[in-house]
Amino acid sequence: MKELLLNILNEYLKIFPKEIERQQELIKFLNNHKEEQITDWNNFDGHVVAGGFVYAKDEQKFLVLHHKDLNIFLYPGGHIDKDDRNPLDASIREINEETGLKNIIEFTISNNELVPIDIDTHLIDYNRRLDLPEHYHFEFRYLYVIDKIENINVDSNESSEYRWISVEELKQDENFGKIADKFDLLNLKNIRKKGLVLLKKSI
Repeated sequence: MKELLLNILNEYLKIFPKEIERQQELIKFLNNHKEEQITDWNNFDGHVVAGGFVYAKDEQKFLVLHHKDLNIFLYPGGHIDKDDRNPLDASIREINEETGLKNIIEFTISNNELVPIDIDTHLIDYNRRLDLPEHYHFEFRYLYVIDKIENINVDSNESSEYRWISVEELKQDENFGKIADKFDLLNLKNIRKKGLVLLKKSI
């Protein structure tokens, strides 16, 4: 997994070369930790995780879930399991587990489907319920498209409710960082009119 993640990061930086400084913490983390530590939930230096934004193209809105422990709205995502072959698989699995959605399509930005639209480093606060210390998540964030808004079966262990929100609402939430700007660059409003060039249906 470590070599795979380094290769994905290298291809990602070819697309987004100006992010080299933003990715320094991830580069340092991958170079300084062993293979088995990279995705280990119990490595509190940090670990690589995967998530995905789900975009309903007819209504032009994104899905967010209210995370019980963090008490904020977030996109679906989570830890990478041992059975996950790569962060894309982990992202698809997490979306299915947390929302029940299956017929999602990946919006790709590279001929390599494993390259995400964004890689973000963020600090996870102390989890009182699970007594977990604060630590970093290095998150590979993918974008998925569905035709229209659907009812969601939230995982009640993690989430209390869900919402569909616009790009404008995303921009107002500091937790989404630079991702809203990328959505502007991708010109998602034209997806409904032009369709997608590079797609992969989830399994």
